[in-house]
Amino acid sequence: MAQKTKGPPSYEAKDITVLEGLEPVRLRPGMYIGSTGPSGLHHLIRELVDNAVDEAMAGVCTRIDVTILANGSCRVIDDGRGIPVEEHPQYPGQSAAEIVYTTLHAGGKFGGGGYKVSGGLHGVGASIVNALSTELHLEVDRNGQHYEMMFKDGGKPQGKLKVTGPAPRGRTGTTVTFTPDPTIFDDVDFRAQTITERLQIMAFLNRGLEIRFIDERAGRQAKETYKYNGGIVDYVRHLNNTKESLFRKVGFYEQSEPGQEVEVAFQWNTGYYESIHSFANGIATIEGGMHEEGFRKAITNVVNRYARKRNLLKEKDENLAGEDIREGLTAIVSVRLAEPQFEGQTKGKLGNVSIRSLVERATNEKLADWLEENPKEGGQIVAKSLQAARARQAARHARDLTRRKSALDGAGLPGKLVDCSSNEPRECELFIVEGNSAGGSAKDARDPRIQAILPIRGKILNVEKARSDKILKNTEIQALISAIGAGVEADFDVTKVRYDKIILLADADVDGSHIRTLLLTFFFRQMTELVNNGHVYVGQPPLYSTLVGKEKVYLHDDVAKAKFLVDHPDHKNDFQRLKGLGEMDFDELRDTTMDPTKRALLQITVEQAALADEVCSILMGDDVPQRRHFIQTNAKDVRFLDI
Repeated sequence: MAQKTKGPPSYEAKDITVLEGLEPVRLRPGMYIGSTGPSGLHHLIRELVDNAVDEAMAGVCTRIDVTILANGSCRVIDDGRGIPVEEHPQYPGQSAAEIVYTTLHAGGKFGGGGYKVSGGLHGVGASIVNALSTELHLEVDRNGQHYEMMFKDGGKPQGKLKVTGPAPRGRTGTTVTFTPDPTIFDDVDFRAQTITERLQIMAFLNRGLEIRFIDERAGRQAKETYKYNGGIVDYVRHLNNTKESLFRKVGFYEQSEPGQEVEVAFQWNTGYYESIHSFANGIATIEGGMHEEGFRKAITNVVNRYARKRNLLKEKDENLAGEDIREGLTAIVSVRLAEPQFEGQTKGKLGNVSIRSLVERATNEKLADWLEENPKEGGQIVAKSLQAARARQAARHARDLTRRKSALDGAGLPGKLVDCSSNEPRECELFIVEGNSAGGSAKDARDPRIQAILPIRGKILNVEKARSDKILKNTEIQALISAIGAGVEADFDVTKVRYDKIILLADADVDGSHIRTLLLTFFFRQMTELVNNGHVYVGQPPLYSTLVGKEKVYLHDDVAKAKFLVDHPDHKNDFQRLKGLGEMDFDELRDTTMDPTKRALLQITVEQAALADEVCSILMGDDVPQRRHFIQTNAKDVRFLDI
């Protein structure tokens, strides 16, 4: 009998699934919070804090408390108006508060008059927190009464909202205590630093708002209070705290019109990189947008007009370029508007054309006035911009020379590069090592088909204290540029990278950590897309080895050694301190850092590279104090910035 062929799967009306209530959030949490990893977990706190901040922007909230309770739950309290508790006219028998916490796209931010400006647009914040929690306890103080309601198992109401007594001392506000669902998230352990960094920024952006953080977990107790009466002026001072300011004053101006307003704070430092942070209704617009575009255009026009008016730019001189003027600039551009139009769910870019016009007008008028009122500082800004313009022209000349040199030299590869034989970049690795002795050991330990070795001499130039022309003339940096083969700065093309993995392999000591930090800063500043695309790695060679029976065991550092002794209290063998890569034989190198099946590599994130850059900014020199700097990843503390 012939076997019946299997037909296509059923696709009838009965196969259409309708998700109701909060089911879509639990089924596809990534659509609402980005991921179920640490960023998604902390997004829950952010949603509740943003709701409280919206009350502050409405002028009805002065304090927000965020507490991580001893059991790992989180509580967010504000002294705003309190969520409305009356019965919702469209949903008989249900309070407005219940609707907000159980219905997607329900809230007071859709033009009903509850908020003139807000960070929330989609009305999903409170409900997704409820959906992704095993338990949520809502308390509302309003109308002189204290109301409570409990939700469990992904947002299911445990009864109706009810009055449990009078509001304490006539208080108004909302209190939400929630426990994230461990079946949804990879890990439900909140990280205090992630929370406090966000809270501090919100305090900066909302002048006079007090935000308190308390961690009640055993062994991690902490208290922090953030309140900045100077608002974004204090934010600029904070950002420039580790840099040398060009002048002491922090400039500030603001302007408003019906439905939208802008605040700008600014100060130049003696460094060579711009740092413009823009926000819309308290949301960081990391991709910029119309408000940032308007600021950049106007500041270029204003400074050029000022320079010509003061005869600091001669008639025959070209105008200063925007990048020249913004060199060393730290600025905060914060706008608030009634109907923000963000591009994408992440809200990374602001699209409102009207806000660009407002920011341009405000900058053209108010910044021009500030320069006239502060002629000393204005002169310093123009002088620095002129230096930047000369350096830019010198850097362009240096890049042209580099291109011509590469063309004349064929492949243009540095002589000390020991290249691999494969021509397939996706499988190739470049190890950057310190010195010829380490280079020799690495050469013996490598797989010559796919692994290349580039020895560099000592600590490269700290690019935080050098302009482009000086950077491009540095011998070691020239070797890096040539070996990687994708250009540098504005000419960098990540598609031309010759190796999929660029691995920094330095000694496991203080000097090695300094070298790694300098290299990371170079890649972060001069080859940003190399980091963004995940091509940069740090090899983690061990500091110690010892024998357990006949097996050699490697230990990364003193912390690993101490843990090993706790786990092996009867261990009698000595520990060998591996002084450097040059002293390690090829078997040791292969077993610890070069064999893909045995080694431990740390893929560098943009945040880690930015932290290395921050460290170099603090140092601004090569005489490094013997102190340690830690980077915490999602999984553990990774010590590779031991400077």
